[in-house]
Amino acid sequence: MAEGLRSGGEHERRLSSRAPALWQRVVEQLGTALAVIDPAGRIVAVNPAAERLLQRAAGSVYGRDLHDLCHRDPGGGLVPRERCPLLWALAERRAARGDDDRCLRGDGRLVPISWSATPLADDVSGVCLGMAVLIVETAADRLAGRKRAERAERSERVERSERVEQAERAAHTSALESLAERLTLVAEITDVLGQTLEVDEALARLSRVLVPRLADWAAVDLRVGSRQVHRVAVTGPEGRAPGQEDWRGHLPPAGEATHSPLVQVLNEGAPVLQERVDLDAPPDSPLAAVHDAFLGATGAASAVTVPLGSRRQVTGALTLVRTDSAWPFDTGDLDVASDIGRRVGVVIDNALRFGRQRAVAEAMQRNLLPPLPLHGRFQLAARYQPAPPGSQVGGDWYDAFALRDGTLALVIGDVVGHDLTAAAGMAQLHGILRSLAWDHAEPTGAVVDRLDDALHAITIVRMATLVLARVEGPDTGPWTLHWTSAGHPPPLLLTPDGNAQYLEAGQGLILGTDPCAVDPRPSAAHALPPRSTLLLYTDGLIEVPGSDLTRGLSRLRRHALALAHEPLDILCDQLAARTPLGSTDDVALLALRLPADRAEA
Repeated sequence: MAEGLRSGGEHERRLSSRAPALWQRVVEQLGTALAVIDPAGRIVAVNPAAERLLQRAAGSVYGRDLHDLCHRDPGGGLVPRERCPLLWALAERRAARGDDDRCLRGDGRLVPISWSATPLADDVSGVCLGMAVLIVETAADRLAGRKRAERAERSERVERSERVEQAERAAHTSALESLAERLTLVAEITDVLGQTLEVDEALARLSRVLVPRLADWAAVDLRVGSRQVHRVAVTGPEGRAPGQEDWRGHLPPAGEATHSPLVQVLNEGAPVLQERVDLDAPPDSPLAAVHDAFLGATGAASAVTVPLGSRRQVTGALTLVRTDSAWPFDTGDLDVASDIGRRVGVVIDNALRFGRQRAVAEAMQRNLLPPLPLHGRFQLAARYQPAPPGSQVGGDWYDAFALRDGTLALVIGDVVGHDLTAAAGMAQLHGILRSLAWDHAEPTGAVVDRLDDALHAITIVRMATLVLARVEGPDTGPWTLHWTSAGHPPPLLLTPDGNAQYLEAGQGLILGTDPCAVDPRPSAAHALPPRSTLLLYTDGLIEVPGSDLTRGLSRLRRHALALAHEPLDILCDQLAARTPLGSTDDVALLALRLPADRAEA
């Protein structure tokens, strides 16, 4: 008999104490409310039945005192702690039970309950860890509660059944057919496009996201002028045959209205869905012929073509292709692609506007930088390098000119900001500083003080850094450098004996930061040995966002020493070419090389 039972049981699922999470399952599915409290009476765990009885979510009761939270007298008043049998039992570490008590639920109702508490002790030490409290509704409230629980359970079963059905349907469809996935894709593309202001880089990033998540192939066409069209990007799946992306380049003019989806989108700005790509119909324009050939070469089964930009201003078109006839585009995909097209159009428009502004600012800045003077036996060289593509032009500048007394003045500066305003402010500072320095023979610190006083009154510059220096001495030497720095990186002096020294004296506040300053700016002086080289530079040559400035200064010192014996133009070219990787700032560099003294000559 036992064997028969054992044999028949092989086809049945049995409970076992060794089964994983058995007791957790028992507690969670227990129909009686169970709460676990620690030695202080605070709730550390409740099961779902307790949540329903207390009408409180588990997360809202953890750590709260069970007595203070729930235990009430028949009138709803809080039972004094010294009269609570549960707290007495907890203090004496013994089992207890109670009847005809009242529990205050989360919805404000008082329900009659009975309870039973059992101490929980550590298996090894025997130390009491708390108590397990079973709570049961009594009398009519219990029946009403049971009915409510049954209704809730039925509702939960219905909801669970609906969720299971939804999950089963979703498991048999593409993840991109769900609205959540489409919104996620659009959000990710928005984030990717917002990371650059370069059109080519933005389109390359866009294509990497679209293929293969939304399509097997993607092509981007941009308008060039009123009718010309340029296919700037074609992206296909991995493993494609070489040459399948050779569709980039200038396309035939868009022409007038035709039946071609691409021409319709470019001319009318309305998206087009081709649920089944029909390549049998002859193309009715040269552009339609090229586009049909592209669809045929990719093996398109369905396609969507959407405008880039708004319907009133179409910048170009985005064409997405799917090659699997079992996975055609639908109207939901068309909505997603249209949204992406609008966002891409805005990015392209912003990038083109930024490029035009950058070009104007860069041209303006270059034209404002003066030619270097011929000054005795001194050699001068300078370089200006705009910020990398994707960054804005800054307000960096250099200057060198002869003062009234024939002394050579050197300037390097950086206006805070990266736009046309910064370039215009640089031009103002450049002109005012020239006038102040040429007109008065006074220490460099006094000249910069007067410039600082006038800064906010007669310029649009908010803040700026600069170094103003004078090279004093007869044509035969010796020579002395007098300078003042307004928060600018220190000049670097390279001497013929192979040493490099940063001239860190003469430092003062950044221009525009303290309009009420009364103390004069410091000036400094340092001898310039024959055949030495002085470098003035802006922070773009040494600084990378997030990096250590000391490391950048050390790198410049090392590179400059290695080039110290090169001709001055080569030294400047090489240093400008070694702008730190990751720099987003423009660079101005001014170099002075002293001649040999008369004895050496």
